[in-house]
Amino acid sequence: MTEASEAIRADQALKARHRAMWALGDYPLVATDVIPDLGPELIRATGVQPGWRVLDVAAGSGNAAVPAALAGADVVAVDLTPELLEAGRRLASERGVRLDWREGDAEALPFADAAFDAVVSCVGVMFAPHHQQAADELVRVCRPGGSIGLVNWTPEGFVGQMFAAMRPYAPPPPPGAQPPPLWGDEEHVRSLLGDRVSAFDAQRRGLRVDRFARAEEFREFFKSCYGPTLAVYRAIADDPDKVAALDAALTDLAARHLADGTMEWEYLLVKAERNTG
Repeated sequence: MTEASEAIRADQALKARHRAMWALGDYPLVATDVIPDLGPELIRATGVQPGWRVLDVAAGSGNAAVPAALAGADVVAVDLTPELLEAGRRLASERGVRLDWREGDAEALPFADAAFDAVVSCVGVMFAPHHQQAADELVRVCRPGGSIGLVNWTPEGFVGQMFAAMRPYAPPPPPGAQPPPLWGDEEHVRSLLGDRVSAFDAQRRGLRVDRFARAEEFREFFKSCYGPTLAVYRAIADDPDKVAALDAALTDLAARHLADGTMEWEYLLVKAERNTG
């Protein structure tokens, strides 16, 4: 087997693990019950207009895609995980909008160059393991003068801290894979998009989360619904001491951020235009 074919097989295996991870639990419930405001905020900030052709990358169950369709755009939602796409179809039907749901990899989007007026991703593309490949694809499929809009969890915010708390218990990442919360660092995103974009604007904002009355409620919800958390717990299921330690770490994290039944989860909102030159 050649080195190139080995790399292809390794990447296919990695993407299969990612697909399986996001099929665990109930991410659509996370999107609708915990972070429903993120998608509409992204669509407003990106300035999506009726008639625009919009691509939502790593769309999940459509947290940004459905609001874009409700705004009158012609929307394509692409994601690696068929189960999330099926949930998105149901949600779109309930909301009375139609859009195109496609299975696809954020690092190898199945679309032509410059095919979309706006390319967005709401806490989605940040989980693609190879950041530069994913960023290159975001730019490639956006037309010159088109808009790129991203919402990503910051490393310093609550979700970034949650991933840091889980890291000691998770299997080591494969070679070349980068931590998702890096997409919440302004300079990292600037370097990924580079001089191919202009009017780059990045703002740190806070999402008010009032879904959890107690820290333990947060922990149990994410243990049962959030794929990355579920995957870590599965990896340590045979070690009760590690399970107890991770339980304590997540409970402590939530308790430090929870006040009167609310939390604030920091995210980075990025807006940019693809250069016309």
